[in-house]
Amino acid sequence: MKLDTLRKLYVEELRDIYNAEQQLVKALPKMAKGASSDDLREVIETHLDETKGQVERLEQIFEALDESPKGKTCKAMKGLVEEGSEILDEKGEESVLDAGIIAAAQKVEHYEMATYGTLRTWADLLNEDEAAGLLQETLDEEGEADKKLNDLAEEIVNPEALSEDEQEEAVAGARRR
Repeated sequence: MKLDTLRKLYVEELRDIYNAEQQLVKALPKMAKGASSDDLREVIETHLDETKGQVERLEQIFEALDESPKGKTCKAMKGLVEEGSEILDEKGEESVLDAGIIAAAQKVEHYEMATYGTLRTWADLLNEDEAAGLLQETLDEEGEADKKLNDLAEEIVNPEALSEDEQEEAVAGARRR
């Protein structure tokens, strides 16, 4: 396909993020299962439910555009999912592995936020007001998921992941400040 209009690019990028969300629907249960923290598992499971709703919103957009959502593989998400899978295959301290799961999940969230922000802007320019609203709703959910992951990392998981030596260094560093 020749990308000679913004609308064509918009549809191609919608297909890309649709595939990305489909990949996440398969990957998130594995991440939840790999999490040792109940809080982390809950955040991931909640986001899985949201992701299923995001797929439905994208299907609504495709229906309104009279376009098929199929036909594209999101290589970026494929790489992010593969990278996240690597942490699930590692052996180590549970809290350290949870910190790695959060890092992998936040990489995904940031990719999605960038994509949905762009798509929402294009929908606005193309006068696709309903789509813009649906894309903004998803963008808001992605931002909230990222915030939950960040809060969980900062308040619970990352401090628990510190080794005794790292904890002593952190305390000494705080005293010096």
